[in-house]
Amino acid sequence: MNMDYKTIKTNDKLETIIKKSKFICHAYRISSENEAKEIINTIKKEHYKANHNCSAYTLGLKQEIQRFSDDGEPSGTAGIPMLEILKKLQLVNCLVIVTRYFGGIKLGTGGLIRAYGNSVKDTINHIGIVENHLLQEINIVIDYQLYNQLENDAQLNHYQLENLQFTDKVSADIFVRTNIADSFIASLNDRMNGKIKIQTGEKQYREVSCQPPIDK
Repeated sequence: MNMDYKTIKTNDKLETIIKKSKFICHAYRISSENEAKEIINTIKKEHYKANHNCSAYTLGLKQEIQRFSDDGEPSGTAGIPMLEILKKLQLVNCLVIVTRYFGGIKLGTGGLIRAYGNSVKDTINHIGIVENHLLQEINIVIDYQLYNQLENDAQLNHYQLENLQFTDKVSADIFVRTNIADSFIASLNDRMNGKIKIQTGEKQYREVSCQPPIDK
């Protein structure tokens, strides 16, 4: 099972003006519905003079939970287009809130859909996206005379030696994708002619920046 997932790089906001209406999009990384509701309420209190505070969020590695609110805008013109951006980008554990201060010019149904969707899209492009990979920790121990060989192997096979320690022997940690862990261990042991001690450790998520696949 592929347990990799994407989310936003950090919490941030972006403000845009569309036909004199001010749209402020806040984006947050969240871990629960309670957290999402608390943030939405906080934004509503902060922007209590705004005409609308629309929201959308996803939770779960497969976006199992999806929620949205038009907050007074015509049905389907705010929350759904905001949620669709999150779904298109496959972002999980992510909350977006778009605050609108009406500027006196009506945008119409299509204009509202574009405005709210673009507000979220532009904010995510501004913040950036990270991809989280589930990695297997591999602990290794070798003799000093094999360390240079191990360093060369790491460069040739594109992996990193982390948490290096030099005591009576050399120890290090390696992190690889879980789906290749067994084959990596077997291959490493073979390349080092069995003169290496290998144990598996914990599994953990690591973040890697990636470009949002959406046109501006």
